[in-house]
Amino acid sequence: MEPDLEVVQIRRGESFKAWSHGYPFHTVRWHFHPEYEIHQVVATSGRYFVGDFIGQFEPGNLVLTGPNLPHNWVSDLPADMTIPLRGRIIQFSEEFIGDTMRLMPELSGLGALLESSRRGVLFASSTSKELAPLMEEIVAAKGVRRIELFMMILGTLSRARGALPLSSPNYLPDPSGYMSAGMNKALAFIRENLTQPFSEADLAAIAGQSQSAFSRSFRRHTGMSLVQYVKRLRINLACQILMSDEHASITDICFQVGFNNLSNFNRQFLAEKGMPPSRFRRLLADNINAARAA
Repeated sequence: MEPDLEVVQIRRGESFKAWSHGYPFHTVRWHFHPEYEIHQVVATSGRYFVGDFIGQFEPGNLVLTGPNLPHNWVSDLPADMTIPLRGRIIQFSEEFIGDTMRLMPELSGLGALLESSRRGVLFASSTSKELAPLMEEIVAAKGVRRIELFMMILGTLSRARGALPLSSPNYLPDPSGYMSAGMNKALAFIRENLTQPFSEADLAAIAGQSQSAFSRSFRRHTGMSLVQYVKRLRINLACQILMSDEHASITDICFQVGFNNLSNFNRQFLAEKGMPPSRFRRLLADNINAARAA
């Protein structure tokens, strides 16, 4: 069975994603993503899968997975039972951690840890216990404290004793092969054609599903409807243009990112960012001017 692509959305103004979830949850499935992931189980026991490894987990299970390494944790619970908090997760990109290591030579020691994560790494229960309060705090932390906690967590993992590789040495993730799966092809089409018009029927055809089945599957993959997902990506693209081109008019940006109505663009931007694009631009200008005056 081919793994599904999980779309990891790291919010603007943050370097990594730190979050928690209960069970069942829409990301609990055989899946992969380009980001590294630190995954700590808080509650339940069951079976987990990392690459070609299958094992049993219990509370305290702490695993680091590398880019595109498929994984899943399946709790042994009755079908109608829900758990409000099953695990805590940190996800970060290769680009972010690579750039950070280049800027800070002291972090070169993380190289071995990150390389070993490509097979998946299981850490000892003592390491998990040491990190538990940091994992709990980082989910809600803000500003500099987030970075402090992130570095403390990675530092602890890099020095940990008794860590075990999970998948076999010859197991090689194949993201190009995974992306041939129907839903992953549809997600790739969205990314490549974000500013162009397309419909749910178009994407359903690409995925090889009926429109109703595609709609259900898409929400399961992304946690939101297609309309919400595309809107968020287009608004994020508009923010990038506002930040990089001070001369582009808001009307031009509206049409450039795929909206066909200026009032709708302004309304959706306000709903997503808490301010209209004009104020977003003014605040950017104020920030730049303040920096120049300092």
